[in-house]
Amino acid sequence: MPELRKDPIVQRWVVMAPDRAKRPSDLRDEPTVVDSEFDPFAEGNEDATPPEILAYREHGSTANGPGWRVRVVPNKFPALQVEGNLDKRGDGIYDMMNGLGAHEVIIECPHGETNMSRLSVENIREVLWVYHDRLVDLKRDRRLVHALIFKNKGMLAGASLQHSHSQMIATPVVPITIWEEMSGALEFYNYRGRSIFEDMIQQELATGTRVVLDTANFIAFCPYASRFPFETWILPKQPGSHFENIQRQAVDELGQVLKTILRKLELALDDPPYNYVIHTAPFNHAELPHFLWHIEIFPRLTRVAGFEWGSGFYINPVFPEEAAKFLREIDV
Repeated sequence: MPELRKDPIVQRWVVMAPDRAKRPSDLRDEPTVVDSEFDPFAEGNEDATPPEILAYREHGSTANGPGWRVRVVPNKFPALQVEGNLDKRGDGIYDMMNGLGAHEVIIECPHGETNMSRLSVENIREVLWVYHDRLVDLKRDRRLVHALIFKNKGMLAGASLQHSHSQMIATPVVPITIWEEMSGALEFYNYRGRSIFEDMIQQELATGTRVVLDTANFIAFCPYASRFPFETWILPKQPGSHFENIQRQAVDELGQVLKTILRKLELALDDPPYNYVIHTAPFNHAELPHFLWHIEIFPRLTRVAGFEWGSGFYINPVFPEEAAKFLREIDV
C-alpha cells in the first residue's frame, strides 16, 4: 500500500508508491550519451579548456600542461560570471541583482574514465580535498555566500561530457534548498535542544533497516522520506556544518565510503545516471550546531512530472528499506 512520508527537516511530503515499479530495471529510461572521439578533459588537451584555477600535479610539471591528477578550470559556459559587482536593485515588487558568482569544473582524473567509482580511493580523496581547497578559497570573496558542489553523471542527469567530472557554483545568495534545510533544522534544535541530524543518525543506526554502510566516522543510508528510488545520503558522525572545515583523516575515510556507495549503486542499478550534491552551510555563517554538512546521491531512475511540479510532492516507487537492503547485499 502507498504511504505518505514527511521529511523531518524541511517538512516535505513524499508519496511512497511501490506498485509503480517491480524491480530496479523497470525504472530505467535514459537516452544514450553521444560518445565523441575528442575528450577536452583528457590529459594532453589542456588547451581545450580555460586556464586552470587549481591542479594537483606531479612534481616538475607545468600549469596548463600534462602531469596533473585532478584539475579545476572555469566552466566554459558559466551560469554566473565572477567579474563585477552585485548592484542589487528593485523593479517594482521584484528584486534583482547582477548574475555574479563562480562556476568551476573539477576534472577528476587525466584519463578518459566515465565512472568515479572506478577511480582509485586515493584519486577520490584528492577530488574531495580539491573541493575543500576551492571552498576555502571562494570563502575569501565577500561577494559570495554559498557554494554548491555537485556531480552530474549521464545525460539524463545533466552531463554533457562523459569524462568523470564534477562542478561547483558559488552564489551571492543562499539556495532555497539549503535555506529550507537550515530553517527546518533550526526549528527542531530550538524546540528540542539537539540536532535533528544527530537524532537521525542515532535512529538509523538503532533500526538498521535503511543503513547501507556504517563506518567509524560516516553513515550511508536511504532516508526515511526518500524522494527518489535508491536515494542515498552520506552523513558524518561528528558535528560540522561546513564541508570546508573537514579534516584530512575524515577525507581519507570519506574517499572509501563514497567509492563504495557509488559502486554499489552502479552494480545494483546497471550503471544508472545519477547526481550527487554536497550540502554545506553558507560562508557567512559561523559553525551551526543545528546543521550538518552531508552528501545526497540521487540515481535518475524516474522522471519528475506534473504532479510533482504542481504539488511539491514526490512519488517514489521504491521503499527506502527495500532499497537499502538491496544495496547492502551488493558485494563490492
